[in-house]
Amino acid sequence: MIKLTESESKYSNLEELNTAELLNYMNDEDTMVPQLVKKVIPQIEMLVNELVKKLKNNGRLIYIGAGTSGRLGILDASECPPTFGVSSDVIVGLIAGGDTAIRHAVENAEDNKSTAWESLKKINVSDADFVVGISASGSTPYVLAGLQAVAARGITTGCIVCNAGSHIAQTVDFPIEAVTGPEFITGSTRMKAGTAQKLILNMISTSAMIQLGRVKGNKMIDMKISNDKLMKRGVLFIMDELGCTEYQALTNLQKYGSVRAVLEHYND
Repeated sequence: MIKLTESESKYSNLEELNTAELLNYMNDEDTMVPQLVKKVIPQIEMLVNELVKKLKNNGRLIYIGAGTSGRLGILDASECPPTFGVSSDVIVGLIAGGDTAIRHAVENAEDNKSTAWESLKKINVSDADFVVGISASGSTPYVLAGLQAVAARGITTGCIVCNAGSHIAQTVDFPIEAVTGPEFITGSTRMKAGTAQKLILNMISTSAMIQLGRVKGNKMIDMKISNDKLMKRGVLFIMDELGCTEYQALTNLQKYGSVRAVLEHYND
C-alpha cells in the first residue's frame, strides 16, 4: 500500500510550467499545512504535557530521525540553548548516519535498524528521558527500531509522522499524526511534510520552554547574548521591564550577563 506522502502529485508536467506557476502551485500546497497541523493540536498537547513533567525532573527530550526529519530535529535541538539558555544536553537530536548526515546523504543510513539504539546508549538514555521519533512516512527503519528499543525498556516515546496508522505511531506512547497528503513533487517529503514537522517541533520545544519558566511575559529572558543584535534586544527587554534608561540597561546587562540575572537582581 502506497502511503499518502509517497502518492502521486496532483500536478503533472512540472518542467513545462513557468516560474510563476511553479511558485503559486507550491504556495497553494504550503498554505494547507498550518490547518493540517491545527487538527493535531490535541495530540501535540498530550505529548507536551508529558514532556514538561520529564524535563522538570531533569529528564531530556531526544529526537531521532533520518534525512530531512533528522535534520529538523537537530535544528530544533540546536536552537534551544541560545534561545532559552538551556544546556545543550537537555534537548538532543540524533540522525541516521551521524553528524556526516547533517550535510550529506549517507547511503542506507535510514535502513539500519541497529544504529539508533547504539547512539541512544552512547548518550545514556534512561527512563527519565522522552524520545521522539520523526519520520514523514511513519515507517523509517532507523526510527522505528530505535523507538521499539527504548519502549521495551520502559522509556516514554512519541513521534511526529505524516501518515495515519503507521507502524511508528502504533509503537509510541504519544503519537502525532499530521497527515499532509501528496507532495508537489511526488515523494519529496522535505516539502509539505517537512514544513509540518518544523511547525510541530517549534510548538513542542517553545511551549515546553515557556512552561519551564524560560520566558517572562513574551520575552526570552534566558537567551544567550552572543552578538550585538541580541545585546540590543536584551537592553530593550530590560528597559521595558524595569523602566530604566538605555544606558542603565546596557550597563547592567554587561555586568550581570543575562536578562534574567538583571531582573532577578532588581526584583530581589
